[in-house]
Amino acid sequence: MRLLVDSGSTKADWIAIDDDGKVLFTTQTLGLNPEILENEQIIERLNDRFDIVQSKKSATHLFFYGAGCGTDRMKLNLSQAFQSYFTNAIVSVEEDTYAAVYATTPRGEKAIVSILGTGSNCSYFDGKELHQKVQSLGYIVMDDCSGNVFGKELLRKYYFNKMPKELATVFEKEYNVDPDFIKSKLYKEDNPNAYLATFAKFLIQHKDTEFCRKIIFKGMKSFVKNYIKQYDNCKEVPVHFVGSIAFYLKEELQETFDKYELQLGNVLRRPIDGLIAYHIANK
Repeated sequence: MRLLVDSGSTKADWIAIDDDGKVLFTTQTLGLNPEILENEQIIERLNDRFDIVQSKKSATHLFFYGAGCGTDRMKLNLSQAFQSYFTNAIVSVEEDTYAAVYATTPRGEKAIVSILGTGSNCSYFDGKELHQKVQSLGYIVMDDCSGNVFGKELLRKYYFNKMPKELATVFEKEYNVDPDFIKSKLYKEDNPNAYLATFAKFLIQHKDTEFCRKIIFKGMKSFVKNYIKQYDNCKEVPVHFVGSIAFYLKEELQETFDKYELQLGNVLRRPIDGLIAYHIANK
């Protein structure tokens, strides 16, 4: 049994396949980002799913692609946690960008591959290897155009009284805007980046308003300038995206790319399905 996992900070998609590529089960856990979770918390999240617990000894391979796995130290920490859990499996841990690459470039063509979900990332794939010019410092400093950055911007606009009154009224009905509740979520509980990203849904739902459009396009402009334009050949290759923010704001991405004369490639909400085809072809 092979376990394929695509994990962001908010959630992790799991698929178990046999040697012929037949799907044995699918499930989902909370996100397994080693930068914001201790190993004990990660194990707790695994134990919360019956199918995963049942596969502890029968899994022969675990291919994990996750947010927060961009450094050797994080990869090692997570590999050790998984190895202690899936005792008979060969464990491979890579950053989530590799899942995005394998899902969006099935023929191995050159491309820039980006992630726009709870967090954000951008890499260049030369057909064989992945190259990254920007080392992420996480959601507090970076993550341009991501769900958590959009969520932070909405909260700031609301509390600085910069959100239009009609939108603010709707915002208050959809979210708990009590300051003590918000501060507890941000500073006392796990996954504050995932909490911030929950507000991005509001931005998408109201993306046709001038207020939300300004926030969206400001974020996309920042992502193009700070990430995509790091690569000198950015106008010569397609730029693929994976993630819910990219998927639900595809029209806005296209509009932004037209302005910068960039080629928008594949836009997928989740890369997990594409990983099946990749691992069958490379077993």
